[in-house]
Amino acid sequence: MARNILNTCLKTASFSILFQIFCRFISFTINAFIVRFVGRDVLGIMNVRLLLIESTLLFLSKEAISRAALSTTTQHKNKSTWPQLINQMWITVPICALVSFPVVYAWLNWLSPVGDLHYEQYVFSAMLMAISCVFELTAEAPIFVGQVFCFVKLKVVLDTLHIVTRSIIFVCIILYDKNMAIMAFGLAQFTSAATIVIGNYAFFHYYIRKLKEYREMVKKNDNDKTLALEKFGPYYDHMEDFPFTGVTQMIPCVWTDDEPRFNKDLQVLVLSFVKQGVLKQILTEGEKYVMTISPVLSFAQQATYDVVNNMGSLAARFIFRPIEDSCYFYYTQTIARDVALKDQPRNKVLEAATVLSQVCRAVTSIGLLGLVFGQSYAGTLLLLYGGADFVSGGLPETLLRWHCVAIVLLAVNGVTEGYIFATKTSKEIDAYNYYMAIFSVTFLLLSYQLTNMFGPVGFILANICNMVFRISYSTNYITKQFNTVQMKPLQGLLPGKMFAAVLLVVGLTCKFSESNILPHSIIYHLLVGVLCGAVAMVSWCYENRALVQIGIDRVKSGKPAEKVQ
Repeated sequence: MARNILNTCLKTASFSILFQIFCRFISFTINAFIVRFVGRDVLGIMNVRLLLIESTLLFLSKEAISRAALSTTTQHKNKSTWPQLINQMWITVPICALVSFPVVYAWLNWLSPVGDLHYEQYVFSAMLMAISCVFELTAEAPIFVGQVFCFVKLKVVLDTLHIVTRSIIFVCIILYDKNMAIMAFGLAQFTSAATIVIGNYAFFHYYIRKLKEYREMVKKNDNDKTLALEKFGPYYDHMEDFPFTGVTQMIPCVWTDDEPRFNKDLQVLVLSFVKQGVLKQILTEGEKYVMTISPVLSFAQQATYDVVNNMGSLAARFIFRPIEDSCYFYYTQTIARDVALKDQPRNKVLEAATVLSQVCRAVTSIGLLGLVFGQSYAGTLLLLYGGADFVSGGLPETLLRWHCVAIVLLAVNGVTEGYIFATKTSKEIDAYNYYMAIFSVTFLLLSYQLTNMFGPVGFILANICNMVFRISYSTNYITKQFNTVQMKPLQGLLPGKMFAAVLLVVGLTCKFSESNILPHSIIYHLLVGVLCGAVAMVSWCYENRALVQIGIDRVKSGKPAEKVQ
């Protein structure tokens, strides 16, 4: 395809980071309003119970299918196999519909009961969350097409519209009647899902119509693209292999040919990802499942943990997750799953190793920054966010400080695990599922036991142990794989000596400020943190000036913008 995979991944990660910051800002603002004026119980029901329905349904329905389809890089170039891929993506709809019945039934009947005051709204929103998931997955086919053909701006625009629509509807209903908060949550979710579905199909209907006009103009001018590009823009020139001639071809079973409706090889890979996906979902949302299934915490405590967990995982959501997703896509397009590295093109392997090393260095440095500054500014941030009543007792501050420890491990695990999932064969993924099963069971047992011993902090301690197990496996796999080509990309996990020394100094400075300046002035304490943060960033940029220069050169060149839509 006429597209630059690395540039696309870089741009996707950049847009995703900005989008995550925008989304978290809106989410944090709404959560702060709920904590102060509606109540923690309501926030716990919405952010733990109801969002867990959405997370569970979407993950079980589409994660494995989407990842497997993205891995079939050669099939994307073959027009005759696109009907199989479209059919594959539409399987997510009936799967979600079937899974939603037992999930909603369990949420309404088997879990710890919701109070009579909120029960009717809870039932309404739980059902509406399931319907929203099924409805949203009807757009999975055009979403997949947009991802394969690098429609980065489309994803950013529609995701932004999605979160803005959901937030506006939710806030408007709350302002009208704050007692309808739980019902408003479900209504806002359903409406925002409609924006995803309508927006994707409307865009591709428009795009395909314009693409036809572009091709007709090129044909009339004897394949001279000059006039066509002036009228339609340069990005149509990069889509001459776009296989669709109508938006109806993104509906299943429309194309008729001699090919099977489904790809058997793809099904095998899907099954491997299904096993791995279930286990990964438990590891990702394990603490919420424990909170939901067992009465270890009240709804108010769940809300407190959720707020602090969201704040503590800002770096993971803003930066690490977009980078992980982009790296996964990059490696699926660069490294072949079933070929040893030594037998693959040397230049591609070298580029992959360089990218992995640089990404490891970047995310590890970000994690260390969060660890150092979190120990001195956790209480201050929570006080500004939720008020004095929210931080009373010291539990939120303790939770956030432990989260900062977990940030470093989250940074390493996201990148290394993303690499192994992008490069392992289906048999290797099946073998890894046994390890994931052990990690999952261990994590759930640790979560339950440590929570009974230490309260909400136990969830974070269990997650830290889980991260250590998974990182050990991933780094061992990557090291062995790259040893065959005499490369060591994981050296990027080690911070530079200058940066490490600066972090030690600024960490001690911030602790001194917390003890001696904060009691007298929050503003001066924050200014000390800003100054120390600037010093740390300057030291990192100086020590990694070659990497920084590469990034500056890419931005100045403007090449990614020319090749990515």
